[in-house]
Amino acid sequence: MPDAFLPRVLFVFGVGFLAANLRLALQFARFYRLRPTALLIWPRQRPPFYGLMLLLGALLGVLILFKLVVQQRHVADVFGEAMMLVYYGYLMPLSMRIGYGFYRDGVWCDAGFVPYTTIGGMRWREERDPTLVLLPRMRQIALTLVVPHELFGAARRLLRDLIQAHDIAFSDTALDLGGHDERDDV
Repeated sequence: MPDAFLPRVLFVFGVGFLAANLRLALQFARFYRLRPTALLIWPRQRPPFYGLMLLLGALLGVLILFKLVVQQRHVADVFGEAMMLVYYGYLMPLSMRIGYGFYRDGVWCDAGFVPYTTIGGMRWREERDPTLVLLPRMRQIALTLVVPHELFGAARRLLRDLIQAHDIAFSDTALDLGGHDERDDV
């Protein structure tokens, strides 16, 4: 019984990491498709323990080689470790290339790509770095986009232009008498 516990736990971890790998792969494919439509983007900041994540990926690669070559285990026995290796060694560093910012059809923020048509409101929050808080329609959670200081003015102008061109529209009410200028919301 105890001998079968760890392989089962690793298999469950493998299934979870498989789902995370598919999500990251789909996000990168979407970014690759959207990249030509970029209006104002910047590279992501590396997470605090980025080097440790890469080291973990390398150690998982060594562990997989050890299990396959030295212990001569079956390939199915390293499924969990292989999914973690793909995540930490390949897809997580690849996802760091996704450009955050503004595209022709939406915003790429911490939670992924948000089309302009789904944005119901936005507000700037001045903290250590300027942060754009997006309020999607039909969702109860706010999404954030941290904007570098040197691009803050360009981001504000771009948002103002997008609102003026009605790419971003906050007023979906049936009776809009035009007394409110949406460009002032940004």
